[in-house]
Amino acid sequence: MSRQGSGSVTHLPGGPTTVEFGDVFQGEPLIDWTAAALPASAGLWQAYEEALQRLPGYLAGIGYEPLGLSCLREAIARDYETRGCPTRPSQIIVTSGAQNGLSLVLRALAAPGDRIAVDHPTYHNALGAILRHNCQPVPVSLPEEGWDIAGLDAAFRQTGPRFAYLIPDFHVPTGRLMDDASRRDLIAIASRTRTPLLIDETMAETGFGTAVPAAVASHDPEGHLVISLGSASKRYWGGMRIGWIRASEQRIAALGRLRAIFDMATSVLEQLTVTVMLEKGCGAGGHRAEMEMRCDKLIALLSDQLPHWRTSRPQGGLALWAELPRPEASALAAMAQSFGLHVAPGPRFGVGDAFERFVRLPFTLPEDHLEQAVERLNQANTHLHRRAPHSFEDPLRVITVEHLI
Repeated sequence: MSRQGSGSVTHLPGGPTTVEFGDVFQGEPLIDWTAAALPASAGLWQAYEEALQRLPGYLAGIGYEPLGLSCLREAIARDYETRGCPTRPSQIIVTSGAQNGLSLVLRALAAPGDRIAVDHPTYHNALGAILRHNCQPVPVSLPEEGWDIAGLDAAFRQTGPRFAYLIPDFHVPTGRLMDDASRRDLIAIASRTRTPLLIDETMAETGFGTAVPAAVASHDPEGHLVISLGSASKRYWGGMRIGWIRASEQRIAALGRLRAIFDMATSVLEQLTVTVMLEKGCGAGGHRAEMEMRCDKLIALLSDQLPHWRTSRPQGGLALWAELPRPEASALAAMAQSFGLHVAPGPRFGVGDAFERFVRLPFTLPEDHLEQAVERLNQANTHLHRRAPHSFEDPLRVITVEHLI
């Protein structure tokens, strides 16, 4: 450290930087296998440059737009049009990411103690937001395939949830896609029971060999029943904290008034950048073929090294939902840390102690890292079964996964 005024200069290294958990494991880097996220999409840097050129036109204003920049709201509305859902810009509010949008909807619609119906399993950070709001998640289990629409109907009628949070587009963590008939049936039961639907569309562009699915809101274009939650994070880059909500004009206006109390507005530069990306028709398509190949690679690696595990090829998404022969996911995740591997056990995606037979395994790592990750997972699994069950520490206490995405 230099003395003040000594004239020393610190230069930051150029090039990409990868943030790992810890430093090394027996001379090898630790592998963080908990983040289902991708590097930035092609063209993002150029979009930032173009956004910077547009920025001076906004500097004379105050910069606070609780509903979002009109140019971005118009671009998002056009994007919904391409998915078969007529949308007006007045039906859109821009948020600081999808998680911020979920928190905003919770503040607007739910009070502490209210019930929220959810897929089971579901996105772990959504469960966290629901619980932090002191609401009670009502889990509706997913069957072997598709969705249990009858189960959702029963949950809506019997528990009266304030709303339902669902992920029909390449569901987290299973990667499945809800078919059109189920979407129509879902709208019908929600209408019959007057249950609002919060539809998380953040994964909509991650399908394998398929067009982006039609929006659930296309069955409720005025947005009286369906509230859609979108994001630029999986589409363009996780470091870009831009999301949006689509709903009725009245609900959007109310959300804008509420939003002004909490975070007031979203970064103008990032809104302009997403506007450029949408105007140019950029999407996650550049990653799709690569993710599909890595998915197949991961399935083959697991089949070779852990043949007793069950994996089914997802229709999209960024991770496998792998089933273990025994309910020991938390113990395995704890053991994996001893082999330089951080992995997300199934209970992180459920209510209570559910899903101890499952682990989520992202295929977003480079192929050589996938090979190393599966090798270490296999070593942890082998070592786990060499020890007496009573010799393990409490697995929920020893797992330290700090940035589960």
